[in-house]
Amino acid sequence: MTHAPHPRAHAVTPVSGVTDLLLHDWRLVTDPLAGARGQYARCGEVVNSRWGVLDIVNLYGPDANELVLLNRDDLFSSKQAWDFYIGRLFPNGLMLRDGDDHRLHRRLMQAGFKKPALESYLAIMNPLIAQRLDELARRGTSIHAYPFLKLMMLDLAWHVFVGAGAGTDQRPLNHAFETTVDASMAYLRSPVPPFLLWRGMRSRQFLVDYFRRMLPQKRAEQGNDMFSILARAEDEDGRRYSDQEVIDHMVFLMMAAHDTTTSTLTSMFYAMASEPRWQAHCRDEVTALGSAAMSFDDQDALPLIGLVMKEALRRYPPLPVMPRKSTRAFEFNGHRLRARQLVAIHPIHTHHMDEYWRQPFRFDPERFSDARAEHKQHKYLWVPFGGGAHMCIGLHFAEMQVKAVLTQLLPRFRWTVPQGYRMPVRQAPISKPRDGLPLTMTRIR
Repeated sequence: MTHAPHPRAHAVTPVSGVTDLLLHDWRLVTDPLAGARGQYARCGEVVNSRWGVLDIVNLYGPDANELVLLNRDDLFSSKQAWDFYIGRLFPNGLMLRDGDDHRLHRRLMQAGFKKPALESYLAIMNPLIAQRLDELARRGTSIHAYPFLKLMMLDLAWHVFVGAGAGTDQRPLNHAFETTVDASMAYLRSPVPPFLLWRGMRSRQFLVDYFRRMLPQKRAEQGNDMFSILARAEDEDGRRYSDQEVIDHMVFLMMAAHDTTTSTLTSMFYAMASEPRWQAHCRDEVTALGSAAMSFDDQDALPLIGLVMKEALRRYPPLPVMPRKSTRAFEFNGHRLRARQLVAIHPIHTHHMDEYWRQPFRFDPERFSDARAEHKQHKYLWVPFGGGAHMCIGLHFAEMQVKAVLTQLLPRFRWTVPQGYRMPVRQAPISKPRDGLPLTMTRIR
């Protein structure tokens, strides 16, 4: 599938006409799942969409995911694709690196995600989660889950990744992160004041200055936060991150760590409110631990929470679309694609393909059980964390964080959504509810 184009392969036919543009291309932006399903049903696995200067070939299905994510012989560039969207806001993050450069930076960063580091992060998080839930108990019964979880995840990220202690005023830092992330979706792609991209770049500079001031201390101390670990990281050949590289990685990691986990937890909250029997099953599982907080070794004793997390990530992957740019011409399923072609794969579409999933729009965690294992029909059928060399480096950290929160939350609260409620989802830049997800929280005494 990745070899040079065969002479009999045919070029990709673009979607054309006002009807196709409005019904399918535009819906890829406003409703990525519906838009992708419409394109796939009408045009198949390879579809060209054109939006002004953007010329994108959409590749659908698990074979396309394997082609792009496995990325044999560096056929695709992650950096060149993501640069258009976030290159000025999160330059030189791990997702915006390719080839040997990416492999070096990822190898150095692994030090921050090994078991000793994860154990130290969990020890930091558990008391902070307890504090946030104490605050929740004093707030009354009605909350909006997404903003509550976002603040909690940011709080955890500052302590775990940066080592920010009590008394640090995180409000301007939180605001800077939110503005920087929002700016990735700015319609005006030039930093013209006072528009969004301009504000986002100013916010990024605020974060860069903050991390630069802290860096000498992090280089010198033996802290167990991510910032200190990256500042000291060194490979077997003595290579280390430069000051600017540490700063760029910290800005990107802080965004990636708290935003994607917030999205995942919010989807799980909604699922367990809509399917109360699964909430009850997970509560019984946590109660059986017999402890107020999760230890690192407790994670394997929480398989039901793991199934719920996998199903929530299938229905609502934090990144519904993943772009790449081809480094040379290639062929996929009989279609010729040119060099430097922007391509996109669509995990949210693959996660709902009728060909593979039984009742794909039904929330059914048991589809991931050993007995059914629907996700194992193809290695690249379920890809919320990506795959290949660019697979999310923090996936084990994310699962640990989700389980740590739910271990403390489930014994203390039951939660419900309003009768007949269906969560309206905004898929870009990160999947989240448009209305914040209103919940009624009931304390368990």
